[in-house]
Amino acid sequence: MSNDSDAVDRLFDQSPPTLGVTEVAERLGVSTKSVYSWLREGLVPGYKIGTTWFVIRDELKDTLRKGANKRAGSGPVVVLRPDITQGD
Repeated sequence: MSNDSDAVDRLFDQSPPTLGVTEVAERLGVSTKSVYSWLREGLVPGYKIGTTWFVIRDELKDTLRKGANKRAGSGPVVVLRPDITQGD
């Protein structure tokens, strides 16, 4: 398990399997307005029954992990202009 996974797990330690908008907002340190917006836009996985949204904790954890920033130098090298070599 990576350090990022450990941090996400710690963030949701003691959380129930399903979370309401208020619980998600508190865990992430944002407003409920932001969470509602993210749910409507599909950025946060959620389910709506009637007028009530709920989020499955493990799906949110997976989403957070997928969106984590990567450390500099940890990915592939991308060459944008292969026709230009260093020193030209």
